Amino acid sequence: MPRLIELDEPAADTTDRIRAGHKLREAMAPVRVSFTWFGTRKSLSSEQKAQAAESFGAEGQFLTAGKKLIDTTHPAFKTVTAIRGRIISYWKSISLPFPEPGLRLIRQQDLAGFDVQMTTLRAELAEAVANLDNHYAELRSAARERLGSLFNPSDYPITLEGLFGIGWEYPSVEVPDYLQRLSPQLYEQECRRVASRFDEAVLLAEEAFLAELNRLVSHLTERLSGGDDGKPKVFRDSAVDNLREFFTRFQQLNVRSNADLDSLVEQARRILNGVEPQQLRDNATRRQQIASQLAGVQASVDGMLVDRPRRTILRPSQRESA
Repeated sequence: MPRLIELDEPAADTTDRIRAGHKLREAMAPVRVSFTWFGTRKSLSSEQKAQAAESFGAEGQFLTAGKKLIDTTHPAFKTVTAIRGRIISYWKSISLPFPEPGLRLIRQQDLAGFDVQMTTLRAELAEAVANLDNHYAELRSAARERLGSLFNPSDYPITLEGLFGIGWEYPSVEVPDYLQRLSPQLYEQECRRVASRFDEAVLLAEEAFLAELNRLVSHLTERLSGGDDGKPKVFRDSAVDNLREFFTRFQQLNVRSNADLDSLVEQARRILNGVEPQQLRDNATRRQQIASQLAGVQASVDGMLVDRPRRTILRPSQRESA
């Protein structure tokens, strides 16, 4: 019985996708990023939930309640969480999705730079956590006042040092060679499974690129269009800059698996080529021209999003075994 892969694309693109899957497998490396993070919320004890339920005439087993251990709006804590956000944004900006939890694909040529940048970010996180720890006594004291009888000293570690951290690794997703010696049939089966994973990764990359293009073009088009009162809307430089950054990332990470998507991105890139945000603010005619051209791109993107038929695609090797 052949193994089938369901992909959202026209059947004519099957060969392109499989070719792109091979390219991903050869040029990319799986990376996993993980966090150690102090939990700032804790569930109430059974007795506390029972007391809370009683005040509402409810049964404790049907009540979910928790408490916030520290003030997460404190500037020192917000600095820590902001660095986590930067780490995730950076990781995603230079990688493609992969159909296994926690894994993304990074170009092998970018691994050294990735390791350097992550090491820098880890040092920044450690420094921010050390600063947070300097405010820990203050935060714990404030929690004692705010939580009242719900405050429990045992909920609080002596220090926050070591409770926030980041790690990354490069796990292999390839089939181990020893499996070929132990069971050639199982080895071939696993080889097909891994190949199908990279085929699926191509699909995930297309969907991610298309969704991001849709979001960025839609936002900029909406900002450039006039308001109900006929007056121009306010927009930030980032509405243009973010789209340009997308073009760069698309060029670096795209595996040329979808000609329609490639064409749309190139069309949007040409529309914004040489266009500066201030120019759009100062020149109403130019602003309307760009908005109209981007609206055309948006219409095509919308068409791709809603008209992607479900198809069952059989890899060539699987056709032979059918």
